[in-house]
Amino acid sequence: MRHAKYFSIIVFIAVLGYGAVGFYFLPQATFQGELTRMALLPEPLFGWTKPQPVLDGKWMQQASMQEADVLVIGDSFSLSRVWQTILVRKGLKVRTESWDSMRGICEDFMPWLRDRGFAGNYLVIESIERNLENDLRRSVECRHMQYHANPNTDAIRYPPAVSFDVNLGNYAGKLSTGIQTLINTLKYQRLSQSPVFTSWLLPNEVKLARVKNGCELFSHARCNDALFLAYDQPVEIDAGVPEHIERINARLSGITPIWVFVPNKSTAYLYPEKQFWNNTEHRFNSPNLLRMTQQAIDRKVVDLYPANGTHFSTAGYLLMGEEILKAIRASNASPKSAGAN
Repeated sequence: MRHAKYFSIIVFIAVLGYGAVGFYFLPQATFQGELTRMALLPEPLFGWTKPQPVLDGKWMQQASMQEADVLVIGDSFSLSRVWQTILVRKGLKVRTESWDSMRGICEDFMPWLRDRGFAGNYLVIESIERNLENDLRRSVECRHMQYHANPNTDAIRYPPAVSFDVNLGNYAGKLSTGIQTLINTLKYQRLSQSPVFTSWLLPNEVKLARVKNGCELFSHARCNDALFLAYDQPVEIDAGVPEHIERINARLSGITPIWVFVPNKSTAYLYPEKQFWNNTEHRFNSPNLLRMTQQAIDRKVVDLYPANGTHFSTAGYLLMGEEILKAIRASNASPKSAGAN
């Protein structure tokens, strides 16, 4: 009887101790941004705190292929349908398809597109910098369209969060993740105190780097530093890309292509000297999104790309939409797209 009592006390103490440890460490494992999640760094240090613009969900509706004025083929920068709200508010009907569904702009793209009832005038082709060479190469090499339907294509989209509580933890994560996050936090605090600190390479190909005038550009607590994908390159984009664009443009008779290349976050903040965007603007009238990011940074737009993520903030997406709208207006507008005038 006495041994059973002692055993019960030991079990109670062990459970209480584990609960106390979990109560301390588990909130560390709560992440809002993909980069904080990958790097195991806490949102109280790197989560954005300045509220973002409020969007009305009615501007995020997806048009059918038959009624659309504008067809967008893009990646995750387009699938949220945030930048498209700028076009929709001006009366344009927009349909967005993913590269995963389209697979490429193949040789028979225009017959395939017209067979599906698209009678619009504009094709927005969007790709993030790190993927654009592969996206274009795959299209150049593609002979026949093989569309792969995705049920999420026409799913309802909801406006992005205006704000979030960086200190709101939950207790549903892994204890080991919380412990590792705390270890990373302590290491970051030690490294970042050095007067010569510039960057730190973390697991899962994340780089933490010091950004010039960071506290004028970000709203998170440790605003001098931001997170980036470590595999993003400082070098120029391959010189063969314009030739790929020319070859794809030759397939697009009867439609106006708008080529949209989104700079990597690291390009915007760390390697802004790249000339690719100037060259494509000059040669193809492409929206110059690198210049857009530099002008926004010069104006001290806060959280253009949030420190904890890889994508634009809502404010950044709306600037992107304005640039694409300008490109559409600059092209030869037709009566059907009069809403863009």
